[in-house]
Amino acid sequence: MPAPPERVFSLITDWPRHREWMFMTTARQVGEHAVEAYTGVRPFGFLDTMTITRWEPPRLVLMNHTGRVVRGRGAIRVRPHDGGSRIVWAEELRLPFGPLGRALWPLGRPLVRALARHSLRKLGALLHRTR
Repeated sequence: MPAPPERVFSLITDWPRHREWMFMTTARQVGEHAVEAYTGVRPFGFLDTMTITRWEPPRLVLMNHTGRVVRGRGAIRVRPHDGGSRIVWAEELRLPFGPLGRALWPLGRPLVRALARHSLRKLGALLHRTR
C-alpha cells in the first residue's frame, strides 16, 4: 500500500469508511470491542458480527467472527514495506451450510479472492488520493 503503516491501519480500522473500499460492505463499531459489518444490498446479504480480541495499532487486529453466516477468526497485520506498507489479511472461517457449503467452496473461492483483490485495490487508491 502506498502509505505508512499508521495510515493504513487507521483507515482499515475506521469501520464506517469500509463502504468506501470494501465490496458492498458497511461496518460500524457497536461497543468497545465489537464490530458489525453488513455485506450485500438489503434484504439480500448477511450481517457479520465480530469481537476484537487483540488490538495493537498500527500493526495488528485480531477478531472472532460470531455471526450466523460468518464464524471463525480473522487477523489483519500491517507491516512497513518498500516505503509503504504490506497488509496481511487472513481469515480462518467455518463455512455456512455444513457439508453443502464445503462442497460449494471450490466454486466460490475464485469469486471471493477476486472481490478481496478488488477491495484492496480500492483501498490502495483511496490511500493514494488522501495523502
